[in-house]
Amino acid sequence: MTPTNTLEDPRVASALDRMFRHAEQDEATSRRIRAAWPQGSAPLGPQEQADAKAEVYMPISAQGGRLLYNLIRAARPATVVEFGTSFGISTLHLAAAVRDNGTGRVISTELRAAKAAAARRTFVETGLDDLITVLEGDARDTLAAVSGSAGFVLLDGWKDLCLPVLRILEPRLAPGTLVVADDVDLEDLAPYLAYVRDPRNGYQSVTFPVEDGMEISCRL
Repeated sequence: MTPTNTLEDPRVASALDRMFRHAEQDEATSRRIRAAWPQGSAPLGPQEQADAKAEVYMPISAQGGRLLYNLIRAARPATVVEFGTSFGISTLHLAAAVRDNGTGRVISTELRAAKAAAARRTFVETGLDDLITVLEGDARDTLAAVSGSAGFVLLDGWKDLCLPVLRILEPRLAPGTLVVADDVDLEDLAPYLAYVRDPRNGYQSVTFPVEDGMEISCRL
């Protein structure tokens, strides 16, 4: 019997290929946005950032996606929580692993309604929509209202909000829960990294060298 890998499903593979190609084009747009923001200006708030990057994919890397797939296949969480859907590249990897595990669900969050709508269309296109719930709005509000435990957490939204979102989820993290944050090289993630790398806060943390780095933390 051939093992199942939903990432190889033609619908999923085609969608990911298309989105990764768009993401490469969007990198030039992201650089222009960063260059246009005046030096010394006040940092953008969550809604301002979402508006400024309304059409930008901001994805995980292909290797990062496969790492997430493997981690979820191994951990077999009942509920995967994602902070930051964007157009759904990372969400597809999460849901593909849940599908192949034969159990579980994905709860994702997206501040901008247009991105959430585009992601939902892709989830229908790939046949994974029955596994995914996208919560629209500020994740600090939407995730606070979700009941039940989180068996796996991906933090890939605005980096300065990763720590506040983690603190909201912490009461629902059982020992052994994996928490993954993307882009460890970004300055805005520094407070989060300092927190999960301090053993007094209840995590064992390691940086995985994929693209811009992923911090994989185990709740103790």
